Amino acid sequence: MVRVSGLASGMDIDEIVKSMMQAERVPLDKLTQKKQYSEWQRDDYRSVNTALSELDKLISDGVGKQSSFIKKTVSVSNPNAISVKNVNSTSDFSGTINVTKLATAATMTSKPINEEDSTKGETVMIDLQQPLSIYGLVEQKISIFAINKDGGFDMDDSKVKKPYNLTIKPTDTLDSVIKEINANSGVTIFFDQTSQQFSITAKNTGDAKDSAEIELNGEFFTGLLRMDTTNDIAADSKNARGSLGSNATVEYNGLTISRPSNTFQINGAEITIKQTTKETGPVTFSSKADVDTILDTVTQFVNKYNEIIKKIQDKTSESKYRSYTPLTTEQKKAMSEDEVKLWEEKAKSGTLKNDSTLKNLLTTMRSSLYTSVSGMTGTNTLSKLGITTTSNYLEGGKLTIDEDKLRAAISEDPNAIYKLFMSEGKDTEKSSQGLARRLRADIQSSMKVITEKAGKAGYVNNNFTIGKAVNGLDTRISAFEAKLVKLETRYYNQFTAMEKAISKANSQSSSLSQYFS
Repeated sequence: MVRVSGLASGMDIDEIVKSMMQAERVPLDKLTQKKQYSEWQRDDYRSVNTALSELDKLISDGVGKQSSFIKKTVSVSNPNAISVKNVNSTSDFSGTINVTKLATAATMTSKPINEEDSTKGETVMIDLQQPLSIYGLVEQKISIFAINKDGGFDMDDSKVKKPYNLTIKPTDTLDSVIKEINANSGVTIFFDQTSQQFSITAKNTGDAKDSAEIELNGEFFTGLLRMDTTNDIAADSKNARGSLGSNATVEYNGLTISRPSNTFQINGAEITIKQTTKETGPVTFSSKADVDTILDTVTQFVNKYNEIIKKIQDKTSESKYRSYTPLTTEQKKAMSEDEVKLWEEKAKSGTLKNDSTLKNLLTTMRSSLYTSVSGMTGTNTLSKLGITTTSNYLEGGKLTIDEDKLRAAISEDPNAIYKLFMSEGKDTEKSSQGLARRLRADIQSSMKVITEKAGKAGYVNNNFTIGKAVNGLDTRISAFEAKLVKLETRYYNQFTAMEKAISKANSQSSSLSQYFS
């Protein structure tokens, strides 16, 4: 549409229409500001939910795990002979060990290479990079039985030993097959280029008793690699081309025991034997709670809890500046960057002021942590650990730690602390549940309510309350913008008609003047 802009009247039509439209845009600006405020509020809710989720995960990975409270330091009188670490023992342990024999792995070596190839009359040298097809081994299936870490064999449902199977492909070389076997089977193959011999070693130590620890099937092993079919046959051969696997033998607290591996567990402690103790004598060991690590776990929980209650308290008590509404695009253009920043700091303030969901969460969180665990004696409150609230009521129940008292509680009975935090309680009776268990229930319940209200990243607007409101505002904004376009067009049409009328009148006036002159 061609718009006439004051050529006849001398008026700045564009500026007049712009001024008239500014007044008409006021309701639209209010809708846009309301949408912006809703989005700020949504983001603040999500920020709180993110913080709550972090606390929930910290509990789950820290004070909510028994493994966090069974961490121990272990003293060993001869660390060159054995090492000991706790795996899942909930109580301290100690003992004496004499190492009689270390566990060994079964081995096999190949038969010596023939000095002359009987058909070619020359020494046959093995090239790891040659394709196995030249040996006629393509599509041949080979299999390996090897002892497992428990000193036995993997079995199928019918209790038959399960082998590692491999079918040789046309593109395979000796090198590629050896790498495949080393990576995925229960043995390791080594080739010595100088002697042109192979060795095979079981990855797991131990004596398989009535069976060979290594059993090989296929022309690949017996022909190309010149191996015996089992390690016990190799061990019995004239030149002793192999060895049997053997179990470790130790005397533990006076009791002689045998294990297939040099690393084994007794009563939740993992023991690794490194050398015999015939010359050095018995090795003693003992454990105690790893106070520093457990203290750090509890401290992390307290610090994160304090961080959350401060965040929620700050957001729910934040001042709301009603005269500082979200800025329109035109308003931002008239302000400096710093002015916009300062304005929006106040405009964004108070989005969650006195929010009932968050204020109720603060109340339930405090109650969950400060109320003793019913039915539990001894360590049944945080105060027994030296964890109390600060005397400043303005801090909203911030926790503080008496480190000496907490260290003493950890040293005395770390499992009692775990029970204080995570006792399952009786059925759904909250008062008998552990403090952290209650807290997680409070957090997850509130997170659900907040998510229903504000959604989370990736959510479609129609799936949460604020999102639906934003969609509704978008619809109203679009309709109002269309209305303004029509109104602006009407204004211009009216001014265009006026310009044409003035132009016509001016033309007639000019003609009359010429006539009378």
